[in-house]
Amino acid sequence: MTRANQNSRVLLEGANRAPSRAMLKSVGFTGKDLERPIIGIANTWTEIGPCNYHLRRLAEKVKEGVRAAGGTPMEFNTVTISDGITMGTEGMKTSLISREVIADSIELVARGNMFDGLVTLSGCDKTIPGTVMAMIRMNIPSLMLYGGSIMPGQYHDKDITIQDVFEAVGAFGKGKISEKELDEIENSACPGAGACGGQFTANTMATAIEIMGLSPAGSNGVPAMDPKKDEEAFKAGEMVMAMVKSGLRPAQIVTRRSIENAILAIATTGGSTNGVLHLLAIAKEAGIPLKIDDFEEISSRTPMLVDLKPGGHFVATDLYEAGGIPLVGQRLLEGGFLHADEMTVTGRTIGEEVRQVRETPGQKVVHPLSNPIKKSGGLVILKGNLAPEGSVVKLAGHERMYHRGTVRVFDREEDAFQAVQKGVIQSGDVVAIRYEGPVGGPGMREMLGVTSALVGAGMGDSVALLTDGRFSGATRGLMVGHVAPEAARGGPIAALRDGDIVVFDIAKRELNVELSEEEMAKRLKSWQSPAPRYKQGVMAKYARLVSSAATGATTG
Repeated sequence: MTRANQNSRVLLEGANRAPSRAMLKSVGFTGKDLERPIIGIANTWTEIGPCNYHLRRLAEKVKEGVRAAGGTPMEFNTVTISDGITMGTEGMKTSLISREVIADSIELVARGNMFDGLVTLSGCDKTIPGTVMAMIRMNIPSLMLYGGSIMPGQYHDKDITIQDVFEAVGAFGKGKISEKELDEIENSACPGAGACGGQFTANTMATAIEIMGLSPAGSNGVPAMDPKKDEEAFKAGEMVMAMVKSGLRPAQIVTRRSIENAILAIATTGGSTNGVLHLLAIAKEAGIPLKIDDFEEISSRTPMLVDLKPGGHFVATDLYEAGGIPLVGQRLLEGGFLHADEMTVTGRTIGEEVRQVRETPGQKVVHPLSNPIKKSGGLVILKGNLAPEGSVVKLAGHERMYHRGTVRVFDREEDAFQAVQKGVIQSGDVVAIRYEGPVGGPGMREMLGVTSALVGAGMGDSVALLTDGRFSGATRGLMVGHVAPEAARGGPIAALRDGDIVVFDIAKRELNVELSEEEMAKRLKSWQSPAPRYKQGVMAKYARLVSSAATGATTG
């Protein structure tokens, strides 16, 4: 037995393991194959949507790299849900739940087959944290490779993304564009395979995990269909074998300081609020204390330096051309923000990795420290009598810092969307969408359909929104999510009524309704928990087990 294959020997070595070897030989493995370290290739491939569509191709390249380095790869698949496809429907409730299923399923296959190492391939939003959570649980030599971003679409000589399609729906509903224009935008936005192109949740988490050190530096930013992505996949196969031989494991990489690096990366890029949920979950898997307030503390001292959609001008492929994710890390290092000594899967520290990046002359995506987009990062935590446990808002630099308005309350997303489309929502209003939290949904749907409809209808600068659900990384405007405790658990948001006055005070980090404590208590005393929407199956099980959004909405 060697250190490199000590796990798999339990399954494959000795006369009594002949039945196991016989079954593996039946699908093409040889005796020599089974003597080498066995590397699991956890794929999240699907032909439902572009984000993970190309991962079969990348898996083959990873396997080539593993074989070249003396290992035997064994590929398996898990589930994925496309947020962009399911958005605005009951199907969207399955998205966050899939994160737990992805982590559980990879853990089961890796644990059951006693792999010596693991490479996980991710694409759409929940596949990134799901694969990372499984890697942390297993703590065998492993790395995550992100499939990469889609190229931007072209419409009237302008780069567009799926965000533009959602906003075009709102514009069409208000008669601002024709059906023909909507159809042209629909047909142009997504030109091929790859995850959504802005600094939405997929690219946010790909950035965070690379800066955290669990993905090879420079690998995640390579676009999905760039030939260099195949090279990165091959190198990932070689790299995991080096990790197996050296014994480098996730527990040596995922630390409090490396998680802080990941938060820095989200804050400086104006990344998705989903990063809060996912890093809380990742920290919990690693046994590392992390609170929702930590995001506020780190973001408040981190300048926003990267000009990316949805709040900015550029997309992920532009960042790649500018110098990639390592350039983001280099800026953080130059400013004294980055914990440079944290280990990465390459066997080098994150400081060593980002110091060697070359910035493309004249690039405009990553600002110099002397000229930040704004002086603090994009993640802000609000508390108050509507969100005692906290809520999350993303500020890209141009949002209002104060809003006071009359609330219009909706108990599900579809009703709010129809109200926007029918012109019920007026300038100055506050839209409240409740019973969409982890328990209430169940599954904590993203609200991109509603938020984009508001922006597309021209009300992005005059209407505010709050919800115990969550947002897509493509959401922009004064939109507050993750309100906790959620309505289904009797949180204060359950007491809201049409006509109440809600105040968003960003400078004070407060979200309040102008009600006395006595009135709030009276309303909540008469509140009754709604009947569960699902009474059996995975949705019901999730609702019974899931924690608050303020702690990551985990089931473990």
